[in-house]
Amino acid sequence: MPDTPTAPVILGNRPGSFPHSVLAERHPAIIRQVRDAFPYEPGQRHALDALLADCTEGTIEPLPADAHDRGRWTAWGMDAYAGRSWYDVPWLWSESWFYRQLLQAVGYFGPGPWQGIDPFRPSKRAELDSSATDDELAALDDLAGRPADERGRALLHGSLWGNRADLGFRLSAEGTARAAAVPALVADDGERLWELLDASRAGTLVLVADNAGRELVPDLLLVSHLLEQGTIGRAVLHVKPYPYYVSDATTADVVDALRRLTGARGAAAGHGRRLWDALSDGRLTLRAHPFSCSPLPYEEMPGDLRADFAGAAVTVVKGDLNYRRLVGDRTWPPTMPFADVTGYFPGPVAALRTLKSDVVIGLAPATEEALVAAAEQRWRTGGTHALIQVRA
Repeated sequence: MPDTPTAPVILGNRPGSFPHSVLAERHPAIIRQVRDAFPYEPGQRHALDALLADCTEGTIEPLPADAHDRGRWTAWGMDAYAGRSWYDVPWLWSESWFYRQLLQAVGYFGPGPWQGIDPFRPSKRAELDSSATDDELAALDDLAGRPADERGRALLHGSLWGNRADLGFRLSAEGTARAAAVPALVADDGERLWELLDASRAGTLVLVADNAGRELVPDLLLVSHLLEQGTIGRAVLHVKPYPYYVSDATTADVVDALRRLTGARGAAAGHGRRLWDALSDGRLTLRAHPFSCSPLPYEEMPGDLRADFAGAAVTVVKGDLNYRRLVGDRTWPPTMPFADVTGYFPGPVAALRTLKSDVVIGLAPATEEALVAAAEQRWRTGGTHALIQVRA
């Protein structure tokens, strides 16, 4: 980020901090959840138990020489962090390393009978198949009769809020506001995003997906609407090449979501068929770039990924983790301009994000002051606030 001031990289070594709680509490809980979700064999169970001890009390151990991705992780900093505590390396790096090691423990990378088995699939499918998803899909029938611009804004807010999509539809379609001292949207460049899309009509939208299940469905619905209206001519959906961060979307999760839509009734089924056809004829393309599971910010993206983003009318980056990678996982001042920090990005970029970690930039001074005055201590991490930010 030339000519842009930097802030300290976030570590997980401060007890009581949100990153420390993720490393010390959330990761062990994830291991136990995964251990209980499958009838893993003794070797896998021993490996999970070893990872539980290692991630809380051990140090970074380099991958074995025959690991299929050793060269990639060496380039991503593995040797530089070898021998250091998981808490003393950048938090983003430590989290990514945890998921790489978890997949190794359950035999995901094979060879063997458990190769390619997603350890998070049970929880993803339970959410996707829930009655709450039924209710959200049924709500699309009421939305169908509204003007196209209202539908688009409602679906944008549905994508923003993810599994709070019902709130998103209400906020956009009915124009209601949250009755609180501070608005739920702490930054809202939504109109600028629509202007970008309208100015590049029939161009390419790149959407960097976040979570699977009930959060992926609204993303797909937004893409379906934009294709139907001719606002975009083509969409490229970036997903993870392997299971990551518990619920991040993979190609299999996209297929599951499409089957959920096509198997529904009413407007939801229509969206599902449109997306299925778009994948079949090339108007919707999936990408699963290895860098999507890297522990690095997008500033360090490789050239082929940069070219993919550069060719888009706009790249929409979804979710909290992708936001951290977009702006850098650093202790930025909340009022640091979004455009200044994302100036390196090769083309127009928009962030749709529900706040679930400490990193945030681009807030108006008055908004930051209101959040502090309202004593909303968990506004950065509780998922109660969101933002739409754009750099054209």
